[in-house]
Amino acid sequence: MDNELKPAKEKVKAYFHNLLEMRSNMLSYDELHDMMEENTIIHGANMWILVLAILIASIGLNVNSTAVIIGAMLISPLMSGILTIGYSLAIRDLSMLRKAATRFGTQVMISLIASTIYFSLSPLDTATSEMIARTSPTIWDVLIALFGGIAGSIGNTRKKTSNVIPGVAIATALMPPLCTVGYGIATGQANFIFGAFYLFAINTLFIALSALIVTKLLGVPSHHELDIKRQKRINRIITALIVIAVVPSILGGVYTVYLSVLERNINSYLESEFVFAETQLVQSSADNQNKVISVSLVGTQLSDERISELENKLEDYDLSGYTLHVMQNKALEGADGDKVTIAVQENTIRELQEQLDEQKKKNEALSEDMAEQVDCTSLAKKTAAIFTKLTDVRCGLMYGENGNTVFLTGKSSLALTDEETETIKNFLKAESGVPEVELQIEVLNEGQGE
Repeated sequence: MDNELKPAKEKVKAYFHNLLEMRSNMLSYDELHDMMEENTIIHGANMWILVLAILIASIGLNVNSTAVIIGAMLISPLMSGILTIGYSLAIRDLSMLRKAATRFGTQVMISLIASTIYFSLSPLDTATSEMIARTSPTIWDVLIALFGGIAGSIGNTRKKTSNVIPGVAIATALMPPLCTVGYGIATGQANFIFGAFYLFAINTLFIALSALIVTKLLGVPSHHELDIKRQKRINRIITALIVIAVVPSILGGVYTVYLSVLERNINSYLESEFVFAETQLVQSSADNQNKVISVSLVGTQLSDERISELENKLEDYDLSGYTLHVMQNKALEGADGDKVTIAVQENTIRELQEQLDEQKKKNEALSEDMAEQVDCTSLAKKTAAIFTKLTDVRCGLMYGENGNTVFLTGKSSLALTDEETETIKNFLKAESGVPEVELQIEVLNEGQGE
């Protein structure tokens, strides 16, 4: 019986060996080492590609375009240097490590300089959601960098090229955090500098660590034997860096999970308990710092006993320590007997008024800023000088809720063609920097003259 089962066992063993074997289709150790040595050399072409990738990523972050950011990550040559750092640590080649670190440090400095210059010159200085997303790394980012680095390290050692490295470059996002650091430097915002650089450091460290692990698993022989004292010192440094990187990200991840659970519990509480026949929940908010849940109700007023019951229900949703603040309307009887519901929400009204006042101040500031940036008198003269068909040219700025508009008036002895109108509009947009242009050109009657 054992002899009969032996071939089947061998087949199963071979199946799982082939399924999990990482050395198949792998570069030879010499080929792998030569490739890593090549990655330590600073090429002018790679530096120019890096600068262009940084500028593309900065533009993508600036205009909040995910597609542009992904394109920049695919172009970026940063990944190879990090993989080489991990490889050199695994084979104990300190000379290669120094050269790889020097090349990578140079790339980082070039990236920071290029992105800082771009954001210093860019007229768009508002932080976008793509930038903000790179300032609060958590343990999830650590796991992405670790798993992505392992995948990238395995793919980097194959004879046949694949889409693994580009995929890892997108998943681990090295370029956007660096550009966000440049934005923080250009605008003087420390939270963007430190938050984004922390994300970049996490990705760099754990991709390098992944390369080290994979190199060891593949059995790549060490090129140099270090004395025990030096090896222990290197191990302590690596361990310290990992702890420093992981601990804050774990705390951030725990806090993110806590807030998510808390939000789910609050939503469940409101959806389940605030369902009434003649009363409607119209607004709710939660102050997690002070542990207060505020609700605004319209319709038949709830009794104090009912509100007390709702407060007692908080414990059932793991919201112990929270208090409930209820704002209700006043119900009046109309002369015709119909119930007239008047929602009394002074706090909400005050908040809305404050928002309107704040928006008004922003619009006024924007109007003053635009007026300083666009010299309408000069713009009118330039337009008249270039487009000689126009006379009596005047322009001004209009400010609206949907943005600003350059408004230009003038006269012409001949009607403008659609192509001429579009050319004038494009000229005004380029000169003023304002995205919207309106033309009002009066066509003079034949023989009227100018």
